[in-house]
Amino acid sequence: MSLVDALRPLAEFFARHGIPWHIGGSVASSVHGSPRATNDIDLVVDLRHEHVAELRRALGSDYYAAEELLHEAIRHHSCANVIHLDSGFKVDLFVKRVGPYDDVCLHRHVERQLAPGSMTFPVATAEDILLRKLQWFRDGGEQSDRQWSDVLGLLRLQRDRLDRTYLQRWASELGLGDLLARAELGAGDGA
Repeated sequence: MSLVDALRPLAEFFARHGIPWHIGGSVASSVHGSPRATNDIDLVVDLRHEHVAELRRALGSDYYAAEELLHEAIRHHSCANVIHLDSGFKVDLFVKRVGPYDDVCLHRHVERQLAPGSMTFPVATAEDILLRKLQWFRDGGEQSDRQWSDVLGLLRLQRDRLDRTYLQRWASELGLGDLLARAELGAGDGA
C-alpha cells in the first residue's frame, strides 16, 4: 500500500463532509521543493467534535484512530495521529489553529498528484509551507538543519513563482521577516 492509498479514505471523508483541509509538512515541501522520503503525512484540517465518531467509523479496522485523542486535538488545536495498520503509514492531523493567518492559509492550496496517475490532493501553497517551515525552525530554536534545508530548497526552486507580496506580509505579521530575509540570502535570492 502506498501513502496515497493510506490517505485516500481521509480525503474522501473530508470531501463528503465539506471539511476544509490540505497537505502540509514534508510532503508539501517535497511537492514544491526538494523531494525527500517520508512514511508520514501532515494534514491541516478544520476537524470538529461532531466529525470524530463518523470519521472513526469510516476508517474502520484498517486504521488506528483514537477518538479521545482526536477530541483532545480539536480542543487544543493540536495534533492527533491516524495510522494505517497494515502499512504503518502515519497521518498527522493538525487541527486548524485560530487566527487570521490560519484562516487564510487553510483555504489556499493547489491540487497536486502525489504519485503519477494518482488522484489529486489539496497541497499547501509554496508560500504557506515556506512560512510554516520558518515558524517550525524558529519554534525549534533555529536548530533544525532539515527545516532550514527545506526552506532553502523551496526558495531556490520556487524563486520566480512565489507571491512575494503575500510572503512578505505574512512573514512580517508572524514575526518571521528576519528569518525570511536570512533564508533569501542563503538561497542566493536577494529579491
